Order: sequence, then structure tokens, then C-alpha cells
Amino acid sequence: MGPASAAATAPGDSAGRDSSGKHYLCGLCAAFTNIMVTFPIQKVLFRQQLYGLRTGEAVRQLRRDGLRTLYRGILPPLMQKTATMALMFGLYEDFSALLLSHARAPELLTRSAAAALTGTTEAVLTPFERVQTLLQDHRHHDKFTNTYQAFKVLKAYGMREYYRGLVPILLRNGPSNVLFFGLRGPIKQYLPEATSYSSHMLNDFICGGLLGAVLGLLFFPVNVIKTRMQAQIGGEFQSFSKVLAKIWLERDRKVRHLFRGAHLNCHRSVLSWGIINATYEFLLKLL
Repeated sequence: MGPASAAATAPGDSAGRDSSGKHYLCGLCAAFTNIMVTFPIQKVLFRQQLYGLRTGEAVRQLRRDGLRTLYRGILPPLMQKTATMALMFGLYEDFSALLLSHARAPELLTRSAAAALTGTTEAVLTPFERVQTLLQDHRHHDKFTNTYQAFKVLKAYGMREYYRGLVPILLRNGPSNVLFFGLRGPIKQYLPEATSYSSHMLNDFICGGLLGAVLGLLFFPVNVIKTRMQAQIGGEFQSFSKVLAKIWLERDRKVRHLFRGAHLNCHRSVLSWGIINATYEFLLKLL
């Protein structure tokens, strides 16, 4: 049985069910739960990606900023992630149903195309990710007091400024969605058979967490480049390759320095995607 078929029939997996608004709603609620739990960890990771700090240094920097700013900038990721997860799960189901009913290609290829289309569509929400980057960068703490103000300042630079960093987002979203939806079912089939709601949730958490960690590590350098691009306001729109070359030189031309903060990202991804996948599947069973 291929990955697509496994994803369609795996116990507790949503693929193959009737497509309706519940997939969007469950994705939204799963993202909300995840953001509230993991946002402080994400702020530490963000500082490491942007400045190449060690974990201890990034944590001390947040402590100096104070508890008052710990959840500063949560609104953009809350808006962006809830919308993104709603689109990710909902559109994947809708695109899959549409393509399977009209295309004559193998199911694996069809579902992969649906996942890639979903990831590309998610990129329309880049402005939220852009503003989140600015609000989390301590260099801009004096410039922006809230999300609305950040959006307002960027407006003066034109629509293109909202989409700074779009290329790495597109390079990340499509392939990661293809791998996530393609491997989710097969991985769950290798786990011990679930016989209760709690064991189903545990399997879904393990499956989502494992995929999240692997994909997070795989695309970590892409996110480093995206963060560097989006931390800039105004000025030249540098290419993906140019920013990569600059970071490569700054980090002593060592691959492991490009992955500074990756260990924390793996831990966060296990928790984050475990919560998302388990919450999504649990809510889907209730609706």
C-alpha cells in the first residue's frame, strides 16, 4: 500500500472522509491550542535564528526583556497559524477530492499535488509571518507597540513589503506539506494499534511530533534565511541566494552554524506538531 492510500485509510486519519467545513474548524482550533502552549519557546528559537545566539543567551535576553513582553507579538502568529492550519487541513481535503474526481493520475501523485497546492495557497498569509518577525525582534521594540502599528508602518513601503521573504516560504510550504500528508498515514500504521481515545491521541501525537521534528530540521536553514529577510524594513529586496551567502560568511562557513537553534526547534516541533495533529484528529472525531 502506497503512502497516499495509507493516508486515506489509516485509523484516526482524516483523509478519505467527507469534505466539509469541519476540517477547517478543527485545523483552526488545533493551531490555537498549539500557539498558546509553544509561543515562548518560539521566541527563544527566533532569537537564535536571527542572531545566531546559543540557547542560554537567547533565554537570558528574554528574561531581560521581562515577562510583560513574553507574549508580545502573539497576535500575528495566532491569526496566521489558525488561518494557515485551517487552510492546510481544509484545502488539502478539498483539493484532494477535486483532483481525485477529475484527474487520471496515480493517487499518490494526485494527493501530492493537492498538498503542494495547499502549501502554495497558504503563502497568501505571509504578511502575518512578516509582522510576527518584526514584533519578536528586540531591535524594533521601540518602533512597534502592537500588530496594527506594524501593519501600518509597512503600508508606507507598499504591498511588496508585506511579502518580503515570500520565496523561502514557498520553498518551505509546498514540499513540507507533501511530506507531511504523504507520510502521516504510513507512520501511524507502524505504531501499536490504538484501542481507545487516549491511545489514538497518543499515536496521533507521536506521528505529528515525529514528522514535525524531521521536517523542522530539514527546512531549518530555509527558515533562517526567511527570518533574516523579514527582519529588514525597507531597502533592497535581496535574493534567496544572496542572503544565504551573507549568512554563510557570518557563520564562519560552517554548516552546523546554520543549524544553530535546530535542537530547540526539534523539541518545539515535536510538541507543536504533536499537539496540532492530536488535537485535529480528536476534534474531527467529535464533529
